[in-house]
Amino acid sequence: MTDTTDKPRLPPGQGLIRNPDNWPVLGETAPRKDDSPWMIRVTGEVERPMEIALTDLMARARTELISDIHCVTRWSKYDWAFTGVPLMDVLTEAGLKENANFVRFIARTERAHDTSITMDLCRQLKPLITFTAQGEPLAEEHGGPVRMVTPGRYFYKSVKWLEEIEVRADNKLGYWEAGPGYHDNADPWEQERFITGNIPPDLRQRMIDRRSLGKRDLFSVNFDGEDLGGLDAVGTLMRNCSFKGAKLRSSDFTDANVSGGYFDGADMVDANFQGASCNGTSFDGADLRSVDFTGAELFGASFVGQDGSNGAIMDGATLITEDQLSRMSDANRAYVEAAISAAP
Repeated sequence: MTDTTDKPRLPPGQGLIRNPDNWPVLGETAPRKDDSPWMIRVTGEVERPMEIALTDLMARARTELISDIHCVTRWSKYDWAFTGVPLMDVLTEAGLKENANFVRFIARTERAHDTSITMDLCRQLKPLITFTAQGEPLAEEHGGPVRMVTPGRYFYKSVKWLEEIEVRADNKLGYWEAGPGYHDNADPWEQERFITGNIPPDLRQRMIDRRSLGKRDLFSVNFDGEDLGGLDAVGTLMRNCSFKGAKLRSSDFTDANVSGGYFDGADMVDANFQGASCNGTSFDGADLRSVDFTGAELFGASFVGQDGSNGAIMDGATLITEDQLSRMSDANRAYVEAAISAAP
């Protein structure tokens, strides 16, 4: 089990999923189409660069890791059993040079998506090159046949379909960190989800005045308490943006990406979230009467506080399907079902 000494087991802002069959799939669902043999390369600041056939690596003696999973989209799972080869064993075999400060993991995908952690964290957290989960070979959509598992960090640091391990003297921000703006340290107990805001104050004010976000790419922009009724946010890409207490009646978020956002306490009556990505978005205490979530992604979305307080207001016209409910954490599913069924 991951060492969380002096920390609550469930990090702040997370929702627990106990159903073993509910393991949400986000991002890519398969490696690139490639008929060449799957090799794991170890490159960079090592004495002996290596290329290991995946079949040979999988034939080695395996270690079991029991770890909790914490996704940046606010869902968590306890006590997942993984088996594989310790990363540090492979790095020791390759021989680390004196300036080996970072380890970068690169996926066998079309975009070669990647992430990195410090060498100090490698030694501390003991990541595992992983082949099985819960006693079964990793399913392809979950990174099979091989992925990283990095305990104690949000799961985007556990890259799927591992193909290369690059040891570096300097850091290189990964796909999620350099593009969407995910936090590079990714500590769940510090809620290190995203970087800071990326637009100047004058542009933010023009958006407020015009009631339009203009399909921009926004990171961590704060709109707390603003009067944004009728806001046009159709197709906007915004992550970790905050609208706490904002007036958002009849606003249109159709096909928007509001992942990791905060709508706590917002007045959102008649808002439209059709087809929106609301993964990991908090709606705690928001007025969601007549809000349409048809086709929206709600992995890890929150509608009630961890202590059961500050629940969202819903009615019979709040449109959330059974399939969407099945992908929520246990507490949120129970709350939403009860809130909608109890509405007059």
